[in-house]
Amino acid sequence: MSISENIEKIKSEIPSQVKLVVVTKTHPAEKVLEAYNAGDKIFGENRVQELVSKHEQLPKDIEWHLIGHLQTNKVKMIAAFISLIHSVDSTKLLKEINKCAEKENRVIDCLLQIYIAKEETKFGLSFEEAEEILQSEELKQMKNIHVIGLMGMATLTDNEQQIRSEFKSLNDFFLKLQTLNFKLQTLSMGMSSDYKIAIEEGSNLIRVGSLIFGERQNK
Repeated sequence: MSISENIEKIKSEIPSQVKLVVVTKTHPAEKVLEAYNAGDKIFGENRVQELVSKHEQLPKDIEWHLIGHLQTNKVKMIAAFISLIHSVDSTKLLKEINKCAEKENRVIDCLLQIYIAKEETKFGLSFEEAEEILQSEELKQMKNIHVIGLMGMATLTDNEQQIRSEFKSLNDFFLKLQTLNFKLQTLSMGMSSDYKIAIEEGSNLIRVGSLIFGERQNK
């Protein structure tokens, strides 16, 4: 199947309220353009340098999402154009995004990345740390960022019950925060291998790459 057929198939299987982020990491700009020409305009990248390079090469109405780990010293490279940063895992990073957004006269949308997996290689905040950040005076002073939701990655495992349980725990926390009047609307959970479970457990933003483009070209 072609890239456009793969996108169409996924979109036909997900509820209308769920947004698809097409993950373009390691795939060349011409392949991304194929997805763009199929009508998609929300793309996700893991690495800042690759994101900057593709932003320069591709149409400017693309909504770029940074879905990988973000170092504070690289925020300035994407602050002028990034639409959503999925992977905010510290107050220090929030401050840097706010500072760079202010210089660009923009407000940047962010998701707090929550650690839900049973894997040490994953990044993220605990539920307690995330709640502390959301309630902090520091965050209220940051006028150039807007925390609109949460992101989490489940453990890479064949154990569907474990994956479901991890996603459920994040959705429960998301719903709890909404009852506390935090205006969160985005819950980013689910990738190529587990997005169907994620949607069943409350995700409204999925990040899919290999099911669209085939396996990554390099690791």
